Amino acid sequence: MPVPTNVETLLSNQNIRYDLTATPVQEGNSLIWHDEHLRSVGAARSILLQDDIGQVQVVFSADSLLDISAINHHLNRNLRAAGEQALQKFYDTHQCNSVPALPQVAGLLTLVDQNLLQRDDLLLDSGDESQLIRVLGSEFQQTLTDAIICDITIPLPPLESAPPSANQTQQIENAVRNFTSLRIKQRLEETLELPPLSDTAQRIIKLRVDPNADISDLAQIVETDPSLAAQVVSWAASPYYSAPGKIKSIHDAIVRVLGFDMVLNLALGLALGKTISLPKDGPEGELKYWQQAVYMAATIEGLVAAIPREQRPSFGMAYLTGLLHNFGALVMAEVFPPYYSQYCRLSEANPHVTPQSIERHLLGITRDQIASTLMELWNMPDEVVIGLREQNNAHYQGEHSAYAKLVYIANALLRQQGVIIGPKVAIPDSLFNELGLSRDKAEAAILNIIESTEELEHIAGALSPN
Repeated sequence: MPVPTNVETLLSNQNIRYDLTATPVQEGNSLIWHDEHLRSVGAARSILLQDDIGQVQVVFSADSLLDISAINHHLNRNLRAAGEQALQKFYDTHQCNSVPALPQVAGLLTLVDQNLLQRDDLLLDSGDESQLIRVLGSEFQQTLTDAIICDITIPLPPLESAPPSANQTQQIENAVRNFTSLRIKQRLEETLELPPLSDTAQRIIKLRVDPNADISDLAQIVETDPSLAAQVVSWAASPYYSAPGKIKSIHDAIVRVLGFDMVLNLALGLALGKTISLPKDGPEGELKYWQQAVYMAATIEGLVAAIPREQRPSFGMAYLTGLLHNFGALVMAEVFPPYYSQYCRLSEANPHVTPQSIERHLLGITRDQIASTLMELWNMPDEVVIGLREQNNAHYQGEHSAYAKLVYIANALLRQQGVIIGPKVAIPDSLFNELGLSRDKAEAAILNIIESTEELEHIAGALSPN
């Protein structure tokens, strides 16, 4: 795809000298993911914001977080990231696949982050993912005649560095003290003022850590909760599992179709999720909580199946880690509601940034820290605690690292396919090698998930209390 015509016209009309630099090709002869390439070379990227007044273009560096509240304060407006429909219309109109990082390329009011003006030369998103535009800093400044120059970003590197995990409880308590009116109490669960776990949830947690638990124990718990019982039967009857014949009982669903671990983990995920009200105001384009949980768990299930038996981690623990991987988002929304709203707007405006970096900017802690700390307090297995805590740390090498790496790979694969939002990046070969998992089999597993969308949506619908 050539550089968009309006970009070439703008550069030509302003007599801007420029070069084109091709996006590097990675192993397999495919382009490096656009988000990753912009970030790795510190290129300028662009985004569209909109409100009732109209659209605004913003140009800033890909290695920074765009502060949308600073923009709204500067313009005295209530802008938020343009939705998918508005973006697609822009792409179709201007024949591009990203927003070119040139001021007023579409005739819109344009804000430019002042940090870009400090550079001797710049790489700019051209609107074509196969190449970037290189210009001298002095040439770039010629394009700023009608642009508004302001300080609207925060550097990303400090936000991407996870603090030591040893003092996580203290970090959470500090965030509660600093950002809410809740009192620090004797127990962290009380400090967070979460609704009490249901009787079903407490019984399933006890069963999860009981080495002598059997099918009859699980069936008894499920049968005493009508909602849970109906959902287990619904899962077992889903086309995703292709069970022969009708499901006649909970015992039948466990023994003949789903298995002990699957029902135990699905039941536990549901019981914990029902403890907290789901946030209604999630980021635009983000899958609802249960959809994301089911897609992640199913992807991890496929990845584990592709690992040789002698290296394969526990199916049950891996599936449960995937199902609960985003539980911390529920807690964040419950405990820090005003900040969750800010998080949503920042997430929409920064699709190149992970949720954890945004949360560190807002609160100093992340959903992963909160979720893993709660799981530890609830005596959940170490595999799940560590899997949640280290799920975004590709370099973690401690005990039970396989569970964290499985979540990392599944997350990256789902982002690459556009199933969940977030920066698209390449997965290092080393991660696959450490798990004994081939890249080809992992990519085949994700394609199976894409083909099973309808069936997985059915399961997610059964899980959702709404």
